[in-house]
Amino acid sequence: MVRLRQRLALLLPVAGLAGLTLVSPPIASSSIDSAAKGAQIYCFMRSNGNGHKVSWEAAYALIKRQKSGMFKTSPEHAAVMITEAVVKDPGTYPDCGKYLGDLFGSSKGSKSLQSTIDSSIPSSSSNTTTSSDWSEDDRYSY
Repeated sequence: MVRLRQRLALLLPVAGLAGLTLVSPPIASSSIDSAAKGAQIYCFMRSNGNGHKVSWEAAYALIKRQKSGMFKTSPEHAAVMITEAVVKDPGTYPDCGKYLGDLFGSSKGSKSLQSTIDSSIPSSSSNTTTSSDWSEDDRYSY
């Protein structure tokens, strides 16, 4: 009877780990799907005349909410995911390549975005970062 308990004590954790490895692949494909969906939203909105900020917020919201778990996707990683999806299949996202630079801060509107960010930070904030610490190219610092 004792041997049976010892065997069960060893087999149950191994079986649990085997079960977790079977569950992992759908999670990986989920991030690919969310990247493609995010790219589709971003490119569709930009090609229909929406600005970077509105398009980015919609795409990032989708990517961020598609991921399960405690940690959410960072804005910088989401931008990379969108870029990878567009580069992987450029035929699906026609003319989207010209908008990808905006994801990384190389748009002409970066100064207006920076002024929007600066004005949205309350002056009485307890945050030690001041608006002079921000640069135009550091769009995803948080």
